Amino acid sequence: MSASAVALTMIFGIVGVGTAIGFYAGTRHKMTLEQVLTEVERLSPKGGLVEITGGEPMLQEREVVPLMQRLLQANYTLLLETSGERPLDKVPAKVIKIVDVKCPDSGEPDTFRIENLETLQPHDEIKFVLSTRSDYEFARDFAAKHNLPGCVKAVLFSPAFRKDASGRRDAAHCLLNPQELAEWMLADDVPARLGLQLHKFIWDPAVKGV
Repeated sequence: MSASAVALTMIFGIVGVGTAIGFYAGTRHKMTLEQVLTEVERLSPKGGLVEITGGEPMLQEREVVPLMQRLLQANYTLLLETSGERPLDKVPAKVIKIVDVKCPDSGEPDTFRIENLETLQPHDEIKFVLSTRSDYEFARDFAAKHNLPGCVKAVLFSPAFRKDASGRRDAAHCLLNPQELAEWMLADDVPARLGLQLHKFIWDPAVKGV
């Protein structure tokens, strides 16, 4: 990922679009659609990769959908990180959706809108963040029941990190041991990829904006 793509991820993860209020460089302020587009052009004037993330960006559907349309028209490759708790039917088909299905032990079970499965494209990804064996079994069975490997580019199983993780840059901060998760996946021949939050192994897990 280029430096400009990383910067854009930070902007859209922190700054609200349109009517919402966000944080950017330590200052609380609003940005209009045109201001966001201007900032994208400044950071990556020849196109490139833009990721819209959050929080939940689709809480601002009225502003985010036109933003996505404009970015696509300007020939940017566009990623959308979403929990799938909001309708995704208005997301342009060319947007690469990375959809996080919340597992039972996430504290947010049953928030995923099952009808969003109908919006999935072959270039999309589905992600499960796992804390326990029961989370793993939920993800394994959900993926099989809905034939997710046949619908999307990738199904990702990722161990959750402790929210208070800091200091050591190793798997000790994971709520679920990555080696154990890998062994379960191999034993069950799950057609999914093991995903790790690499930035939490490269930098201090508490560092933001990397």
